[in-house]
Amino acid sequence: MGMGIMTMTMSIEASLGPLLAWVSPAYPTGAFAYSHGLEMAVEEGCVTGRADVVAYVTAAIRHGAGAVDAGLLALAWRAATAGDDAALDDITALAGAWRGTQELALEAAQPGAAFASVTNSAWPHARFAAFAARHGGKLTHAVAFGAAAACHAVPLRAACFAWLSAFAASIVSAAVRAVPLGQTDGQVATAALLPAIEAATDAALAVTDADQLGAAAPIIDGFSMRHETQYTRLFRS
Repeated sequence: MGMGIMTMTMSIEASLGPLLAWVSPAYPTGAFAYSHGLEMAVEEGCVTGRADVVAYVTAAIRHGAGAVDAGLLALAWRAATAGDDAALDDITALAGAWRGTQELALEAAQPGAAFASVTNSAWPHARFAAFAARHGGKLTHAVAFGAAAACHAVPLRAACFAWLSAFAASIVSAAVRAVPLGQTDGQVATAALLPAIEAATDAALAVTDADQLGAAAPIIDGFSMRHETQYTRLFRS
């Protein structure tokens, strides 16, 4: 094996190590506890099967919070890569404010704080630790993920695609339990979401300024608002 190929292989493995760990269901962020309003959609009979789940998740990642957060992740990655702490702090503040409902805010902030805490322990990096310390408990998951990826030299596209994949998989996992879907149907739904995830990744990478961000998923926001008073529920959102 030539030195160039060997170096490239080692570089890919070095970035894949943290990335695969961070999107693993075993990474203790608590994301499994959230359904992104899906539980209310199931309760109201609006999501009843696999096709509905794929449509719901597609809307979330192409037009809703997933689209916004993926763009914020890209902005955070670029700011952290450039060493621009002021820009990174501004993105962090914007991400915290950009939430349609109380539950969606919790869904972004609680896993964000958990991600920062465990990443500081398992994948320590001085710059990321300083960033997390400036925003104790107030980091959204996507922004924390983007900053950590930059600090550990994980390529932006890989980081964005992986985060969106994990976001989508988390909602599908909630659907497996809430609809309920079978495990195989859950995996078929996940596979069917690949084109939407790729398109959402492309859209996120095209974001170079916060003014380019936007969301239009009012039906999901409505499900989330009604979920706050849902009588019996398994999930926190």
